[in-house]
Amino acid sequence: MTDSRKGLLLINTGPGKGKTTAALGTALRAAGNGMKVLVLQFLKGSWHYGELDAAEALNTQAFPDSFVLKQMGRGFVKVGGAETDPEDIRLVQEAWSEAKQAIYSGDWDLVVLDEINYAIGYGMLDAAEVAEALRIRPEMVHVILTGRNAHPLLVELADTVTEMREVKHAYQKGILAQKGIEY
Repeated sequence: MTDSRKGLLLINTGPGKGKTTAALGTALRAAGNGMKVLVLQFLKGSWHYGELDAAEALNTQAFPDSFVLKQMGRGFVKVGGAETDPEDIRLVQEAWSEAKQAIYSGDWDLVVLDEINYAIGYGMLDAAEVAEALRIRPEMVHVILTGRNAHPLLVELADTVTEMREVKHAYQKGILAQKGIEY
């Protein structure tokens, strides 16, 4: 075992709830330890989530310019068998370009690529390109990828992979998503 420090690549994947929530918890911990954190949400964009307000409050009060959360998409895409809208593909490509720039800029200690696994799974991003960019990233930059069905290339490259699985969910009892808990 080695005690050397290095930037880690973490993946939160699986069919259960909590992938983004876990990544945001790690991001909050990092910010609390004086690290600069950027969260890029690849597909979210049409709904208002409580974490947007929390990130804004953190960024302006406790951690000025140290905790930034950006929604890069228009909202959830590729529902059912529908073809992917070219505009969504363009937005994902822009998000990936911004993500690469952020990872290589030296400005951020942790970059969270929220829902990037969905973008790869939907064929909106090339897994090999993402894996190569992450393989050659600066040594001390931590990156977290979230979303179901993480690509095997990324799983192999990652230092830590956590799979969320649903044991049971309140929705099965007819309880709708609760503000402050699920959004």
